[in-house]
Amino acid sequence: MKQTLKAVALAIGCSLAAAPAGAASQGVQLTPLDKNFTLQVLGSGGPISDDQRASSSEVIWWKGKSRILIDAGGGVYLRFGQAGAKLEEVDFIGITHFHTDHVTDLPALLKGAYFFERSDPLDLAGPEAGSAFPSMSGYFDALFNKEKGAYAYLSGFKDGTDGLFPITLIDVPYRGPKPHTVYQQDGLTITALGIPHGDVPCLAYRIQSAEGSIVISADQNGSNPAFLDFARGADILVMPLAIHEGADPVSASLHAKPSVVAKIAAEVNPKLLVLNHWMGLGLSRKSEALDIVKSQFRGQVIAARDLSSYPVSSVKESTHE
Repeated sequence: MKQTLKAVALAIGCSLAAAPAGAASQGVQLTPLDKNFTLQVLGSGGPISDDQRASSSEVIWWKGKSRILIDAGGGVYLRFGQAGAKLEEVDFIGITHFHTDHVTDLPALLKGAYFFERSDPLDLAGPEAGSAFPSMSGYFDALFNKEKGAYAYLSGFKDGTDGLFPITLIDVPYRGPKPHTVYQQDGLTITALGIPHGDVPCLAYRIQSAEGSIVISADQNGSNPAFLDFARGADILVMPLAIHEGADPVSASLHAKPSVVAKIAAEVNPKLLVLNHWMGLGLSRKSEALDIVKSQFRGQVIAARDLSSYPVSSVKESTHE
């Protein structure tokens, strides 16, 4: 029965591929990307739809392919396709934490595996369990367990049946000051470090290559000094700017205020600071927040939008390295 499911899916995929161009929905037209070593923001928004953006996600292009995906919040399924990214090219998916605006589109993206052939494994990392949140392996089991999973009909992802490629699950420790290597292949090394986001187990990721480095911080309040060493020397630093300077204490226990983001950026000193995780209230005070950040950090600052892209080579050229 399971093999039949994939056979049907592949047949549907072939029929769609053969359909006239006008029969398929059209994505947005994008400027051709530099895909050598490039950060592309798929989702620059947060957990509330008033920002009119997809929730959090970034794709890293490497050697012409969409190799790395960080997070998969709501709306990212659409942005992933619009960017021209392909699941069959992705070697590593890193989930920062299990808030819905960072992970809810993951099963929708993985479902695409039924429509192509692939034998290479995919590494899927996320934090260990803590507080009210599961580990990566626990979350995956809740989705795809054959008996009780939310998507039990897709249990081939978990048990290796259904003709699907293998998925390696990685539960990453988030306590302690030391980063953990979670991926090392084809000239890329990815490390992960726990960052403080209230009581939510949460990770930041650093993607290192001979071409440079990209650090992606998920939601954090900015109180962990180990993050400064983890991010220092990055060509591109991605930081959330989810709240304004006058935010209440509860919000500030989860997210860094603009002044805190500014201090982190000034200490890390990236060549480019990309700000994301915008929400409606924050967007209404965006100019004020950017002024605060720029008052302490003198480097390049960009407020991300969905599908915006930042080649590391261009960042280095603009700083005359």
